[in-house]
Amino acid sequence: MSLLDSALAIAPEITALRRAIHADPELGLHNPRTADKIRAALADLPLEWRQGPSTSGLVARLQGPANGRTVLLRGDTDALPMPEDTGLDFASTTPGAMHACGHDSHVAMLAGAARLLCARRDKLPGSVLFMFQPGEEGHHGARYMIEDGLLDPLPDAAFALHIMPNARHGVFAGRPGPLLASADKLFITVQGRGGHASMPHDALDPVPIACEIVGAIQSYITRQVSVFDPAVVTIGRITAGTTDNVIPDRAEMLGTLRTLSAERRASVQAGLARLVPGIAAAHGATASVRFDPGFPVTVCDGRAVALGRTVARGLFGDNGWEDLANPIMGAEDFAYVLEKVPGAMFFLGAAVDGSDWRSCCGLHSTRMMLDEAVMPRGAAFHAAVAEHFLGHGLA
Repeated sequence: MSLLDSALAIAPEITALRRAIHADPELGLHNPRTADKIRAALADLPLEWRQGPSTSGLVARLQGPANGRTVLLRGDTDALPMPEDTGLDFASTTPGAMHACGHDSHVAMLAGAARLLCARRDKLPGSVLFMFQPGEEGHHGARYMIEDGLLDPLPDAAFALHIMPNARHGVFAGRPGPLLASADKLFITVQGRGGHASMPHDALDPVPIACEIVGAIQSYITRQVSVFDPAVVTIGRITAGTTDNVIPDRAEMLGTLRTLSAERRASVQAGLARLVPGIAAAHGATASVRFDPGFPVTVCDGRAVALGRTVARGLFGDNGWEDLANPIMGAEDFAYVLEKVPGAMFFLGAAVDGSDWRSCCGLHSTRMMLDEAVMPRGAAFHAAVAEHFLGHGLA
């Protein structure tokens, strides 16, 4: 039986696990109920389990009969702190938490792949690590699991899969080089001098200075940052004042900086550290800039992407794969794994078959839904990627 046929045969198990996790979402680095569901779903399989002190993350090892290469497959487990408006029968039962990024399906597909590969264990020329990782939504879960030694000794390659609800049904996609951006939080404080709203000349209003800084940042990006090594800076929140007739002492801004290279990341941080205080000083005020480092750039090895392309076309035909022309400016903490070992992340289109996929609700929407029929394809792809790498490496 082919991997795809085997995956289709266990589709009810894959779907049931996804729905159980979707209805019971957990946030952050500790997802114990999700970990329990994963262990229970795979309890009958010949897997060796490891867990570290920093998170609820799990690594399950499948050892084949030969001591060959080791490949890692990863699925993330945490949800987002947001409400759910899907109306699904298995919608979140936890107020303020929703699997709006598809991590529930990532776990289910990876668990399916574990079952497929265990059934073919006698033919595996090496080992497979199944990494069930919490804390992807900004909590650096992959970094903590690496620091806990859960991936030691490091595998020879690593692969991850992420669904896209507004992409063509069942189509896998990827690209060599930068796939996803780094993402750092940006904090700016402008310190002025408060006063009466009727007498701004006797105060030092930080609000127009903050507005000028926002405009200057956009000019800086368009005039000093090459479009061929881009950066995106977005100020998402400006906070100042308490009422209409008081000039506040300070204005605070919160934003995000996204880049596609470590060099651009460093240069923009340095540029904003010069720009922001300079503008404030021109008005007689002061300003501080602080960055909260987020995930690094997700860089895919070209050989690993070629492997994924070969596997997808072998399983699903030429229409089963799409080369992405451009990176996506979202961020992923699988980047920490790819800093250590060669590998790649791939996307799987999960729009309803035959639908207008461009109009589907995207990731992080309260109405995000996916077509569960793609999940057996994801499980089969995971398993086939592992087998191909163990047998042939990165050609």
